[in-house]
Amino acid sequence: MDNTQARTLTLGGWKPRRLLSIFAGAGMIAASAMTIDHFFKANYPKTIFAGSFCDVSAFFNCDSSAFSEISQVLGIPLGFFGLFMGALIVLGAIFPSEAFERTNKSLSLLNVLGVASLFLYSVLQLGSLCLLCTGFYIFSVLNFILFVRHGIDHEAKNPLRRWVRPSIKLLAVFAVAAAAGAYGMIKYHDARKDAQAGTGVDIVRQFFELPKVASPSFLSPYWSVKSTDNFEDAAIQVIEYTDFLCPDCLYLSRQIERLKQDFAGKINVAIQFFPLEGKCNEVVPEKANLHPGACEMTYLAAGNPARFPEMHDEIWANFASRRDPGWREAFARKYGVAGATDDPELKALVKRIVDTGAEFEKTSDKFSHGIRSTPTMIINNRMIIGTLPYESLKAIFQALVEEREGGSRKFIENWVETPRPKKK
Repeated sequence: MDNTQARTLTLGGWKPRRLLSIFAGAGMIAASAMTIDHFFKANYPKTIFAGSFCDVSAFFNCDSSAFSEISQVLGIPLGFFGLFMGALIVLGAIFPSEAFERTNKSLSLLNVLGVASLFLYSVLQLGSLCLLCTGFYIFSVLNFILFVRHGIDHEAKNPLRRWVRPSIKLLAVFAVAAAAGAYGMIKYHDARKDAQAGTGVDIVRQFFELPKVASPSFLSPYWSVKSTDNFEDAAIQVIEYTDFLCPDCLYLSRQIERLKQDFAGKINVAIQFFPLEGKCNEVVPEKANLHPGACEMTYLAAGNPARFPEMHDEIWANFASRRDPGWREAFARKYGVAGATDDPELKALVKRIVDTGAEFEKTSDKFSHGIRSTPTMIINNRMIIGTLPYESLKAIFQALVEEREGGSRKFIENWVETPRPKKK
């Protein structure tokens, strides 16, 4: 037993390595809790003012992770599993035993393999890295290193005996506890989804309470959705200030793709270019280095107006490849826009579109003008900064259609809560 404790992480008293194990587990818990919180805030904002937008970095961006296909498993945010793993590490250090340490050692190996997979997926597939997730990765790696250097069974030559000797009884207990926690998380997730109906009413009310703004002096001729020749003739009029390197703009594009089917023939969407790069955008000099290459991508997209809707959709469909010079060259050849980046008239047109962002009153003390980030939408002359979930945008769009087609009376009946009759 003494020899075992000499080569153990948690047994043998309160040594520095045991305290480090608690620190690593607590860090995993904290990072996971923040990712769970961000997941729900990003996907289910409670107000129209809580939308996500590109304001820090195109690469270090947590919204891409929160909106990705693997952000949840059966309605359970991935952060839950990290939080549970961190809790086991802390408990294993506070209440140590050989069986507990062997089990945590095996789970830590599985955890670090999962971390490596998620890291590669984020960087290679999403083209971004969440700082909150990175925090969990760092603490997970620290935890794994502690088990490598000090973990029980360190002397075993067989890798399986060294790493895969969990207690079946403890695994069964952990599985039951994890299942109970996961069930609770699923119910909470379902409750947040169900609450979107009520949130939708609030968001519609908040939308119509927004002050009206004028349309930009120059409306972009590049429309991704066109239902009428005259922009104002559509019931839903969206002016979208966008950046083709912005992850949150990608999320918005997916919402618009669904909504243009729901409201076919009733919606116009004008793409008001707003790349967050100083080479072509002087409206927000504070973000001159936020998205390197955004201007070039914008010039390519603007090079063939007749095929712009198709080009627009292809750019978003290949978001992970957007920075690849080879992909850009192939894209330029396909649409005949290889010379767009050197066309002075085209650059002047893009600049004219971008400069309209300076026409709006500032929405933050940090910036001089109202258009300061992407995406920013002007929907029927009301400005929304950031993205909103599909359900929220659909509620706003439906209200606009009803206002146009049904008149104010039908609109009020559908979207304004009326007092319920008092019970006698």
